[in-house]
Amino acid sequence: MKALIRKALTRTVRVKKREMEIPPSDRLVYGVSFAIYALFGLVGLQIAHLIVLRSWNNEVFTVISGLIGTITGILIGQRA
Repeated sequence: MKALIRKALTRTVRVKKREMEIPPSDRLVYGVSFAIYALFGLVGLQIAHLIVLRSWNNEVFTVISGLIGTITGILIGQRA
C-alpha cells in the first residue's frame, strides 16, 4: 500500500525540457497510510455500531468525514 501512496504523491517537474520525479517524504507517506488505515477502522466501527446498537453514531461519522477531507486535501495539494 505504501508503494501505491508513494506513487500517487510523487510530483513530476519539468526542468530544462526534462521531466524529473520528486518523491514524497517518508513522513508524508506514513501519515497518509496511517490516515487511510484509521479511516478503514472507523468505517468498521461505524458498521459494528449500526449492527449491534442499530443506531447511527454522529461523532464517528464526523471523524470519517474529516479524514476523507484530509486525505483528499493532501492528494490534491501534493499534486499542484
